[in-house]
Amino acid sequence: MQTPGSPIRLLVLDVDGVLTDGRLYYGRGGEVAKAFHVRDGYGLRRALDAGLQIAVISGRPSEGAAQRLRELGIRHVFLDCREKRKTLTRLQEELNIESAATAVMGDDIPDLEMMGLAGLKIAVKDAHPDILRQADFITTLKGGRGAVREVCDALLADAAPAS
Repeated sequence: MQTPGSPIRLLVLDVDGVLTDGRLYYGRGGEVAKAFHVRDGYGLRRALDAGLQIAVISGRPSEGAAQRLRELGIRHVFLDCREKRKTLTRLQEELNIESAATAVMGDDIPDLEMMGLAGLKIAVKDAHPDILRQADFITTLKGGRGAVREVCDALLADAAPAS
């Protein structure tokens, strides 16, 4: 994956449609279940271990997502977030990471504003057409089906010293 400008130091992800396939499963009591791909989790752990900052900014609340992200050790988690752009701007300032060194991975219209703050705009294969048009990189895999691992692997390969 060719990254324009600065090397990527911050990877920002949406949950529904990126870390999951976007489907919501409602139980009898109204609880919502989501499925996360284990390979995405492994890719995120490798990226964290390599020093990449990972953030998750999602418009929906989800205890299941919060639990999974805690298990992975992701510290920058913003769920039930109605102002994604403002949240990302604050995080970039807090971490002292410029837009050129930020990658945003999204799948639908609410992610467009965040993508505007990224040097690298990433869309999952099955993203909304507006997201696909804005993307610098489109994954070969669908959201929730290993697309995040694909991106992590590519970012780590770009960061590896040439041999």
